[in-house]
Amino acid sequence: PLTDRIYTTATQACHLVLGCAPAGPAGTGKTETTKDLSAQLGKAVYVINCGPEMDYRTMGDIFKGLASAGAWGCFDEFN
Repeated sequence: PLTDRIYTTATQACHLVLGCAPAGPAGTGKTETTKDLSAQLGKAVYVINCGPEMDYRTMGDIFKGLASAGAWGCFDEFN
């Protein structure tokens, strides 16, 4: 299932100090799975609902905050 694949891929990416971007149909649990895995690994996760008003400065500020906190970012509705 999708959840098992996300767990495996995200855990390997974390071990290699990389990121991952789960993709799939809406409503399949990508965000919830990411939140559950981050809790199991003891990482904070911030879910950001993206919109058309977000520009490169806003994204830069979000990335700075995530990097300084050592947290994960989950960008929801990123179209």
